[in-house]
This record gives sequence, C-alpha cells and structure tokens, in this order.
Amino acid sequence: MSEVNDKRMTAHIEGDFVVFLIGMRINKLLKPHKWLPAVMAMPRMLKELNALPSEETGFLGATSAGLGVTLQYWRSFEHLERYARSKDHAHFPAWVAFNKRMKTNRADVGIWHETYLVKAGQYETVYSAMPPFGLGKASELLPATGNRSEARTRLET
Repeated sequence: MSEVNDKRMTAHIEGDFVVFLIGMRINKLLKPHKWLPAVMAMPRMLKELNALPSEETGFLGATSAGLGVTLQYWRSFEHLERYARSKDHAHFPAWVAFNKRMKTNRADVGIWHETYLVKAGQYETVYSAMPPFGLGKASELLPATGNRSEARTRLET
C-alpha cells in the first residue's frame, strides 16, 4: 500500500491526455462462467501495460476506483485505440472471448467505458492526506501552494 502524503498536492501533466473509465456490472451472480473471465482480464491487461514502455504504449497509469471500476490515463486516444485493437496484446483476445460468451445473453454481464480527451491545462486536481491516486499517480505530484492553492488558479496555470 502506498504511503499517505500528509500535504495538499495537485497533479501536473504536460500536454493533452486521455482519461478512460472502464467497468463492469455482474447482472447474474449465479453465472460466474460469464463474469469471472472478465473480472480476471483487467488485472492481466494492467500488468501487461505496466510492463511495457510508456513511450511505446502511451499508457500513463491506472487506479482502481473500487467495485469493478478502473480509471486509466493515456497520452492520446490513438495510443488507447492501438492497444485495444492490437491482436498481440491482452485486450483484443479478451474482448473477442467476452463477446463469444455473451452471444446468447448479453444481459448476464454489463460492461461500460467512457473516454475523455483532456486538453492541456483543462483539468484541476487536489489530493489531501492521500497516497498517489488518479491523475496524481499517473503524472507528477506538486504541492498545492502558491498559484496552485485554489481550484480556479490551478485551472489557469
């Protein structure tokens, strides 16, 4: 477990980036053969992404938001899409297998994702008494002091 930073911090990242939220919902608990492979796929993908060079994949990091939700940070949508479609990486075969399992009844397991393209400087963060989390885990953490002490000024700097 990461050590708690007892200071007020903010995240800083150069340039544009992508926030990708992804999750699943178990609709039929008594059908683990449908949902368990999906539950096991995300840790495998994150392990793979963390082992590959960020310069190659564009993957900046991820944080579990709990209850089957993962926050991911990418350098660009092109990087995210390239990984998702790559037959040489863990996502594409898992996606094909998921669709095959769900072919007869999509209602057994819900999946979702949301993709946000963030322009440079068009974000604001603050972390207080937190270990590195979210964008602060995927980028640089700076003290939320001076011109970074208030939400409005963090957006303007």
